[in-house]
Amino acid sequence: MRGPNGEELPGAVLFACTFNAVRSPMAAAIMSHLFGRAVYVDSVGVRRGELDLLAVEAMDEIGIEIAKHKPKSFDEFEDTSFDLVITLSPEAHHKAMELTRTSAAAVEYWPTMDPTAVEGSRDQRLSAYRAVRDELTRRIAARFDRRSASDI
Repeated sequence: MRGPNGEELPGAVLFACTFNAVRSPMAAAIMSHLFGRAVYVDSVGVRRGELDLLAVEAMDEIGIEIAKHKPKSFDEFEDTSFDLVITLSPEAHHKAMELTRTSAAAVEYWPTMDPTAVEGSRDQRLSAYRAVRDELTRRIAARFDRRSASDI
């Protein structure tokens, strides 16, 4: 499959983290924004958390809406037909490796800071979410050979 700039893309990508409340929904939304309908994208967590409002705000700042995201866990997830699973936390990586043992899906581990662990003022905490958002944008653009992520 080819993306908007002629880049080679997998048909389906799953992003996974611990609670499916911050990192994986952000990554899935960024991937969808950059590559549109060229790739099927979803996200999941080891456990189902509650969508984090600072994640929603950080994404709204760049014009990507995630407020309607409904967190889900691997246990609730039925679709296993992904070409690539990108894990963003150690727990998610272990779970993905366990679940893909008998499938052809590739698994990549992208260690990504958990911004919920940052303490301080609201602005300091929001700054951590922005840093995660921006890092995910860079990694996704680089991994999938997107010539430019400047349209975000």
